[in-house]
Amino acid sequence: MPSPGFAYDARTWKEVVHLLANLPLSLLHFVYVIVTILVGTALSLTVIGLPVLATGLAGARLIGRAERARARRLLGVRVDEPSPLRGAHPDDGFFGRLWAALKDPVGWRAVLYCLIRLPWGVVTFVITLLGVVLLWPALGHLARGMGNADRVMVRGLLSPSDELERRIAELESDRGIVVDTAAADLRRIERDLHDGAQARLVALAMGLGLAKEKLLEDPDAAAAMVDEAHGEVKLALQELRDLARGIHPAVLTDRGLDAALSSVASRCTVPVSVSVDLAERPAAAIEGIAYFTVSELLQNVSKHSGARQAGVDVWRVEGRLMLQVTDDGKGGARLDGGTGMAGLAERLGAVDGLFVLESPVGGPTTVTVEIPWRDRNAMPAAGSTGRATGGRR
Repeated sequence: MPSPGFAYDARTWKEVVHLLANLPLSLLHFVYVIVTILVGTALSLTVIGLPVLATGLAGARLIGRAERARARRLLGVRVDEPSPLRGAHPDDGFFGRLWAALKDPVGWRAVLYCLIRLPWGVVTFVITLLGVVLLWPALGHLARGMGNADRVMVRGLLSPSDELERRIAELESDRGIVVDTAAADLRRIERDLHDGAQARLVALAMGLGLAKEKLLEDPDAAAAMVDEAHGEVKLALQELRDLARGIHPAVLTDRGLDAALSSVASRCTVPVSVSVDLAERPAAAIEGIAYFTVSELLQNVSKHSGARQAGVDVWRVEGRLMLQVTDDGKGGARLDGGTGMAGLAERLGAVDGLFVLESPVGGPTTVTVEIPWRDRNAMPAAGSTGRATGGRR
């Protein structure tokens, strides 16, 4: 004989609790909405009417948050939180912020949710109570059906504003990634200047000063010191060239992606074939993103792949610039493998790009990148933009 126990699982009982709680909660919410919205609307011709209405909408937002939390806990509904209310510009003053609050679509949808929930709460409370007391065998089916209706209401009225809300959240995240990357690049440039070229120039100035003092006393020693300073000048110039190439290479500006990627490939420790099939050049910022993306991927090939050869292909498909970097190395690359690919994928995502990694153990490895195409005359030349979003970390 089976051991004694409840006939329904935990999910069913959570749905029953949710349905029984509908009536008292919906009654409270209905009273709140009627009082605040009707009072605010009735007094809208006076000074205090519109602020009361805006306050009521803000409270309806809080009700929606509580209902999403209740549905998440008892019904297992996963609904993203809407974006915070975006006020008007601070220069617009009190009335601008008030108008922004009155236009809040999330608040108005929460108001509609509160209005339709009262009759539905009465129905669910009565049917669930009858199921618990009299219709015990059908309780599970009744609770599941009414719970699904509740899930539809929560998703339909309390979820973010579909594509617009999702896009806003993505843009906020992407903006943070771009800002962080740009700040990291500025720190890197400052560090390279301080520790490299600046230190050499300081040593050069000191050496020339000593040579000047010995010029009359010991011309041969002074000549040797000047010769050493000349070597330091060459090294400082080389470091400055490398730093400038890391910010935005001149060959990319002058000759485009084909020549710039060929230059990057020539510095790779693995033989690399480059194929660029573009009828026209994209915007300067897109070129910069593509250049630094391929540059970082080829660095990973040199450091981690153990490959004998690699290839770079660039082409255009409608409104997308396509990049593909392949190698015949050992494979096993991952976005969380510590090779910088995760950061590269994030920075590409910040410009609506797509990063796809295929690297089975044993190889080969193929990285495919899509970047939105923009015509060259549609954007100003901004090498720093490409560096901030696609450069090395």
